[in-house]
Amino acid sequence: MIRDPSLNRLKPMVHVTFVDPRGHRRTVQAPLGHSAMETAVRHGVPGIEGECGGNLVCATCHVHVAPEWQSKLKPPSHAESELLDLTRGATDASRLCCQIRLSPEHDGLELLIPAHR
Repeated sequence: MIRDPSLNRLKPMVHVTFVDPRGHRRTVQAPLGHSAMETAVRHGVPGIEGECGGNLVCATCHVHVAPEWQSKLKPPSHAESELLDLTRGATDASRLCCQIRLSPEHDGLELLIPAHR
């Protein structure tokens, strides 16, 4: 939880772990409702750029979802799937983390940053 100065109360948070291609893990806190991409950019996670600001046009936030988390995410939209089809290094575990809106059931989510960028 973090304090929301505008409301003077605590905001619920979840933990998201980003794993770089070398296996280094970085766990950060994220407010509910934010995207995993917003969280990565805010915390300066290397390899997640989010150049389009989450508008689903660049794929610079491409990640692989850890196997144990894949069934806990909503399936990708048609537009996300089409962009992933054009993304280098995409697999069945690929997602654009700008499209992952964090909710309480995502606490502990693990996202792997692919080596091909």
